[in-house]
Amino acid sequence: MCAAQDKFDEFLGRMKLLSLGVLRNNLPYCCSAFYAYDPQNKELIIASASDSEHIKAVFANRGVAATVALDTKFVGRIKGVQICGHIRSADERETSLYLKRFPFARAMETDFFTIRIDWMKMTDNTLTFGKKIIWER
Repeated sequence: MCAAQDKFDEFLGRMKLLSLGVLRNNLPYCCSAFYAYDPQNKELIIASASDSEHIKAVFANRGVAATVALDTKFVGRIKGVQICGHIRSADERETSLYLKRFPFARAMETDFFTIRIDWMKMTDNTLTFGKKIIWER
């Protein structure tokens, strides 16, 4: 595994919340979601109701964008990832990954979805101010 992949895997494995962007009626629409990261397959698993606005939108257009960012007030520590990919219903293995990370979700009536990451860009000011790293499938 290359060093760039390690940086993505470490960061996405540590964070828990993403902002998901979809197209809803040809207009951008965003939401926040907890996620579990599968580094082997470069996938993010989220839980959401099938009748939510963002999930209804992805049934019309499976392409999604997402961001995951470190919450910091120090410019030198800014770190985040921008993601493009495609979303689908999660399978049993992926659902198990999510439930392992967020056991409280077992008590919820929810559905699970997997974002297959096709492209990511990381900004990491801890390396060099404005340093960008790109990964693509």
